[in-house]
Amino acid sequence: MSNKANLYTAPHVKSTDSTRSIMLDVVIALLPTTFFGIYHFGMKAALIILVSIITCLLTEYVYQSLMNQPVTISDGSALVTGLLLALNLPSTVPLWIPFIGSIFAILIVKQLYGGLGQNFMNPALAARCFLLISFGSRMSTFALDGVSGATPLAMLKEGETVNTASLFVGNIAGCIGEVSSIAILIGAAYLLLKRVISIRIPFTYIITFALFMLIFSGRGFDLNYLGAQIFGGGLLLGAFFMATDYASSPVTPVGKIVFGVVLGILTGIFRLFGGTAEGVSYAIIITNLLVPLIEKVTVPVVFGREGIKREK
Repeated sequence: MSNKANLYTAPHVKSTDSTRSIMLDVVIALLPTTFFGIYHFGMKAALIILVSIITCLLTEYVYQSLMNQPVTISDGSALVTGLLLALNLPSTVPLWIPFIGSIFAILIVKQLYGGLGQNFMNPALAARCFLLISFGSRMSTFALDGVSGATPLAMLKEGETVNTASLFVGNIAGCIGEVSSIAILIGAAYLLLKRVISIRIPFTYIITFALFMLIFSGRGFDLNYLGAQIFGGGLLLGAFFMATDYASSPVTPVGKIVFGVVLGILTGIFRLFGGTAEGVSYAIIITNLLVPLIEKVTVPVVFGREGIKREK
């Protein structure tokens, strides 16, 4: 591979941030919900996280070595993918589920499309959707304290009521990294303070979703129901940690807002009218596919105009 640098046209933006530092910040931000998930679900959750991370790192290393490419596992991107995938899995899945999902995320979604920055959708969520389609029963079995039970969103879909306070703290059944809203929000606050992510996408996403539920849910201005929809499931984890993925989200300011609006509408449609109680994962990967179109129609207008050259 050539060591020559590629020079592009202005403007040039200098930054002290690197891929490694950004990924490290994401890992730090995910630690509260990771530790809570392990505390809440036990050592099985820790094993799932470990298998997912190690498989992602090994898959990237083996593929890049076989293809005679520079090995980039030290940049932290495969680590983040493995951690995010594990946090989106129930603690009840067998260990071969994160193993297969991690290979799919790194090999199919990331490396075969050119590696970091070339993936057209979030690798962790794409792998989760692949696992949901392929192993639906295993991916939809949840347990708390060894007792199987429905998630809060599934209870809402059946017309039951849930305790919003339990959702916020995390005393519920669900995926490893999505049960404690307060743990997710602590990590999100860290990312926002470090300016790793912009507030545009998550804020627009959550507000649009809330408005959609108020208008179409048939529950009216039921704050308990609305709070359960926001704090239950993977909405917060998806909004702050996966919808903001650099490679698969818009770069234009207006595009980020449009992106968030589409996410909110799709999530509302899936939750209210779909066959399952969730919808965040499918909403994000579908909207990922719309990013080129969103960026095309939201490109900022060039300041000024080209003058007419006069003949001498």
